[in-house]
Parts: sequence; C-alpha cells; structure tokens
Amino acid sequence: MRAVEDGSWGTWKPMWLCGPGLEGSTVGIVGLGRIGLAVARCLKPFAVSRIVYSGSAERPGAKEINAEFVPLDDLLISSDFVIVCAALTPKTKGMFNKDSFKKMKKTAVFINTSRGAVVQQDDLYKALVDGEIGAAGLDVTTPEPLPTDSPLLKLDNCVVLPHIGSATHTSRSAMSELTARNILAALNNQPMPSELKIS
Repeated sequence: MRAVEDGSWGTWKPMWLCGPGLEGSTVGIVGLGRIGLAVARCLKPFAVSRIVYSGSAERPGAKEINAEFVPLDDLLISSDFVIVCAALTPKTKGMFNKDSFKKMKKTAVFINTSRGAVVQQDDLYKALVDGEIGAAGLDVTTPEPLPTDSPLLKLDNCVVLPHIGSATHTSRSAMSELTARNILAALNNQPMPSELKIS
C-alpha cells in the first residue's frame, strides 16, 4: 500500500516485495478450536508441509487435517507462520512477549486473529524492528482502534486490519441469527444454543 501511495511502485523487479510462501512451510496454530480448525482447513490447498498446533489439550478435529499437537515452545521454534486463534484467558493474556518472539525463526510471520491482549505489543514492535521475526499481520490490537500514531503502523513488515476477520455478509447474518436464538432461549428459560459461560 505504501509503495502505491508514495510512488515507489515502478517497473517490475524480480525480488521486489517478495516474502515467504505457504507452500512447503510449517504452520503453527495456537488454539485449534472452531476458528483455528477452520483456518487449518483453508490452508490445505496451499500445500503446506506440516501443521502443528498447541493449546490446553489435543483436539479430535486435528486428525482430519493431519495436524500434530506439540508444546508451545516447539511450535514457536519450528513454525514459518504462527497463527494465534486462542481465546483470551488469564493464561493467554500477554503470552506472546519478547521471550516468545526470540524463540521464533527470524523469517517467521506472526498472525494474530485472537485478541490484542494475548500480545505484548511493545515486545512485538521491538521484535519486528530488530529482525527477531520477519513480519506480523494483526486483525486485533490493544487498544482498538489502534491510535494513528502507533509505531506498529509505521512498519513495512506489519499489516494491521481493523478487526474485520468476520466482516462478511454471511458471517454477520449468522451472528445476528445466533444472538436472536440465544435471546429467545433465555427468555423462555431454555438452554441457549451458544451460551458464553463465564466462570
């Protein structure tokens, strides 16, 4: 985007704006729940070499995508792409910090679709600037919206989206219908189809 805006997009150059590809890569997914599993299914056509995942426990759906359950440190060390789909809990809050980024490959791409608070953003910024990791893609940040003077927005190796991972007409319609079903069930003293249990 910056190259289009500032006019540096010139004639074709063979290695200009090249980056890592999914084919033959190892993709690590932190949190293989409903969303993590959907992400893994989307990766199949891209011929990734290996999908590894970590979380609180092994997931039965992992077998259908040939995903391997590994400790988080192993995932960080071996993955070319680290995709965070974990829920925000006291255990996951701030789990991606300077120590996590130091374990990752210098070429690794860090992608967060979870919640901004799972990442220590100052540590992520430093890891990107110092070349500890290759790039980051963030659909979520802390705070949201991210202030326009955030240093993350100035980096060429960081892409920030305005928390729009579910921004499709189909998805928003499904969310509205599920909300309505939950409300009707609660009003009728019946179990909600998708209750958020807070313990």
